[in-house]
This record gives sequence, C-alpha cells and structure tokens, in this order.
Amino acid sequence: MTFIPDRNPRWVQRPSGSNWGDWGPDDQVGRLNLLTPARIKRAVAEVQEGVTFCLSLPLDMPGGNVLNERRHPPQLQATVRNGKPNLNYVMAQDKPLSTDVMSDDSVLLHTQYSTQWDGLAHVGSLFDALGSGRPEPMYYNGYRAGRDVFPGGYSMEDGNRRVSALGIERMASTCVQGRGVMIDLRHHLGDGRTQVGYDTLMRIMEADKIIVEEGDMVCLHTGFADVVTDMAGRPDHDTLHNSCAVLDGRDERLLRWVIDSGLSVIGCDNYAVEGHPAAHKDGCCSDVPLHELCIFKLGIHLGELWHLTPLAQWLRQHGRYRFLLTAPPLMLPGAIGSPVTPVATV
Repeated sequence: MTFIPDRNPRWVQRPSGSNWGDWGPDDQVGRLNLLTPARIKRAVAEVQEGVTFCLSLPLDMPGGNVLNERRHPPQLQATVRNGKPNLNYVMAQDKPLSTDVMSDDSVLLHTQYSTQWDGLAHVGSLFDALGSGRPEPMYYNGYRAGRDVFPGGYSMEDGNRRVSALGIERMASTCVQGRGVMIDLRHHLGDGRTQVGYDTLMRIMEADKIIVEEGDMVCLHTGFADVVTDMAGRPDHDTLHNSCAVLDGRDERLLRWVIDSGLSVIGCDNYAVEGHPAAHKDGCCSDVPLHELCIFKLGIHLGELWHLTPLAQWLRQHGRYRFLLTAPPLMLPGAIGSPVTPVATV
C-alpha cells in the first residue's frame, strides 16, 4: 500500500504495485496511455507484406454456456415493420410501386461471450483507499463502485444504466492500435493443460528471441481457440477445462514481470488468460490474481478467446514475432466488456 498525499480527492493511498495516479487523478484508460503517436508509428513500421489476419472467432463460438454458465450465445432476430418481421420484407406491400426488399435485425449479445476485451470495470477489489480501516468496493485508479462505476445500476425495466467512469467506450476512444508481440506458447508446450509461470515464459521468450518493450501489445498463442472451433459449437466441458496453456496467476515473479515489462495490453486465445480459479492461497486473496493486478491495479485490458493460430503460424514461418495490431472495442457507453474483431497486419 502506497501513500499518495493530496493526489486524488477519491483516495489517499493506493494498492501496492499499482500505478494509480501516474497518469493523473482522473485517468480512465490505464496502460493504453503508453500507445503514444511515436509507438503507433513504430508499430506501423512492422508492416512489410500488407497481409492481414482477422483475430476473431465467430461470435457464436464456443457455443452453449460451458465456459461460463452466465454467458450465452448471441440471439439474432428480425426487427418489426408494420407488425411483421422485417426480413425479406417486400416494400410493395406498403408502397405498390416500390421494388425494394428490406431486411433489418437486432441482437441480444453477451459482451464477453466470445472474442472480447475485459474493460476496467470488469474486476475491482475491496480496498481501503481512504485509510479509514474500512475496505470498500473499488476499481482502477480509485473509482468507487456506486458513485463512479455503475452509479445507477441496471434498470430491469429498460436495460439501461448511467455511463460508468470506466465504461468500455473509454478504451474505444483510444483506438487501441500499436505493436503486437506474439509469444507462441503452443509451439513449445503443445495442447495439454499447462500452468505457465515466470520461468517457463522466460525460457520460451529466450528460445524465440522475443523482446517485450514498453507499450507493446502482448499476444499469447495457446491453441485453445482451435480446440473451441474443432468442437463446432458443441463444446465438451472436460476438454475445454483441461486443454492448453494458462498463465499462473499465483506466480509472484510472473506478476512482477507484467509490472516491469511495460506491456500495454494482453490478448490471449484462451479463456481468462490465467488459470481460473487460481490455485489455493491461504488468507484473503483474489481468485483471479492476474486480473486483479492487470485490471484493478495497472489498468491493463485483457483480451480473451482471440483466434491467433493462423497469425502465429505465419509469423513463425517468416521468422518474425512483431506486427501491427488494431483492436478497438465497441463504442458502447457504460459497457463492462466488449466483443472485438482484432486485425493484425504484417
């Protein structure tokens, strides 16, 4: 816990290892501040072939709700025109001389079901930011639940809520473009379930001569998205929960590396990036320690269920690991997370 005098009226002390206040008392985008114009130009310089890769799964994958029982596939339906489904709607029904046939639809979408970003309102923590001895629900940079984050709650009547200080639109406004760095865990570890700690990560980075610099957007290829797509929308619980690499969120040296590396975001093709729930730890602690560090303490957005295999294979075949990455979320005010269609250009 670090004491910050006269820095922010919302708090006087910040969690140990956090960067609260480093970009000002009202910062709402965290380490996306590192995606400066100079670093974006550096990223553009990685484009040599003009070849692009779509890094999104179809948003109805993985199918069902095996990965997370609270998240469900999108539901598409036609809008209504004159009391009829507005799908293949022959406009001559209403205007005899019209030759138009119209279609229009709507979607009920769980924002974190498939390829997605975790916003900074996704994970908070109980923390005594005022030094009063009474921890309260807090989010990145000392924003308080109920006053700054979700101040109005959700309305059961209309499904709307007031804009959050940490809504996903804050992320979208930065455009989320920079230099991607691929760390190919699958190439070294295969498709078995593996907890990846600091030593393993460093060994893989050294073997592939990978260097992560401040502002880099780190992508972790585990192969999990391929396991998902191979199931063709009919996922098996045991297979999903016992496949591919996950980061070990209890490894303190790994967490220290995240802090020291200066990475701006992490995008991964698995579910949750880290092993979830994390291994047992005595005493009060987070069940998702990597999320706690990244989202709550550092303002690092986490991407999950990205489709990285074609890009990872291309990069390895061409002896490269860097690329231009563009990955803005939906400009959806107040949302906690968002679907994303990341694009890599090499």
